Parts: sequence; C-alpha cells; structure tokens
Amino acid sequence: MSAAPRTARGTRTRAKLLEAAEAVFASVGYHEASIVKITEAAAVGLGTFYLYFEGKQAIFDEVVEDLNRRVRHAMTDAARGAGTRLEAERAGFRAFFKFTAEHPALYRIIRQAEFVSPGALRLHYTRIVNGYIEGLKAAQLSGEVRQMDPTVAAWALMGIGELIGMRWVLWDDEGAEPARGARADVPEEVFEEMMQFIERALAPAPTPVPNSEQEGTAP
Repeated sequence: MSAAPRTARGTRTRAKLLEAAEAVFASVGYHEASIVKITEAAAVGLGTFYLYFEGKQAIFDEVVEDLNRRVRHAMTDAARGAGTRLEAERAGFRAFFKFTAEHPALYRIIRQAEFVSPGALRLHYTRIVNGYIEGLKAAQLSGEVRQMDPTVAAWALMGIGELIGMRWVLWDDEGAEPARGARADVPEEVFEEMMQFIERALAPAPTPVPNSEQEGTAP
C-alpha cells in the first residue's frame, strides 16, 4: 500500500519517487533495483521514501498502475474526437505507439510484472481491455462492427498492438533495443498494413440480398 500525500510538496515528492522508480526498474530490473537507488535518482532522503511507500514491491505496483493510467489516457484522448469506430481504432493505436516510443519502460516493466507482481500485470491488461470491450459493444449496436464476442476481439486487438509495438518501436532491425533517444514510431507502411487487417476483421458482414431481388438475375 502507499500513502496519499497531504500537501502539494508531498505530491511532487511522491511523483519524483515514481518517476525515479520507473527509470530504475526499467534500466536495471526489479531484482537489481533498490530503494537506495530509487531515492538517489529522486534526490530525496531514504526516510522520505517510507512516508509514501511500504517498500520496493509497493512502489513497483504503483509504477505499473501509473504507466497503465497514462497509456489509457493517451489512447482515450486521441480517440475521443473520432467519428467512427475504425477512426477511433486508428487514433488509439497511433497514440499507443507514440506513448511506447516515448516511454519504453512500459514494455520493460510490464514484462517484469509477469514474474514480480502477476496481480499488477492482470490489472494492467484488464483495465485496458474493459474499456475496449465497451467501445466494441457500442460499435456493434450502431452496425459499425460485425457481431462477434467483444471480449475475444478486445484481447486480440490488444495483442496486435502489443506485438507490433514491440517489433517496430522497441526493437531495431537486428532484434535489439536501439540506443536511448533513437526510437521512432511504427513505419507508416506497417501501420497501414496493420489497420487494413483490423478493418477487414471488424467490418460488418455484407447484407444478404433478398431472394426476390435475385430471381431476375441472369445465371
């Protein structure tokens, strides 16, 4: 558990600790990270840490939640002005890839959470999927998206974004992570190919032609 700050200064200090923890966990990993390294990176005293967090596990879970909140907000804000579901998909994926390029710690820390904090990992993905499901349900009701299980579709779409981002944002052509500051967005041709795949998957089924309209059609 973590304590909520009572003052504006406390809010800033807590934010500095989270930012430092994100950098430390991303650079050296959970097991090599320490509270001393985090407080040194945040330029705060060791005792100050315990005013806000019980320990390393607590701040790790909070970092996962903070990253989750920020990436969801980025995607939601980007898709808010979209006129159709497919436009929302396009805007949301662009925002996700942009966030990933700017915050590669998202991938590194979420991968660590699989072993360090499985509950935080499940919460991260579930929060993203739950919002996705509601959007797909609304699009199905309006006829923009074919009838399918929205839960399965949401997980599948999230998987597409996760792996496309990993391959073209997080890795270089040799399969390694590029140097700090060298990351670029997903190449436009890759993005368009991905979107064509998604659009075909979500497109409404063709409306069947009534038999009465087919009777006069030549064989």
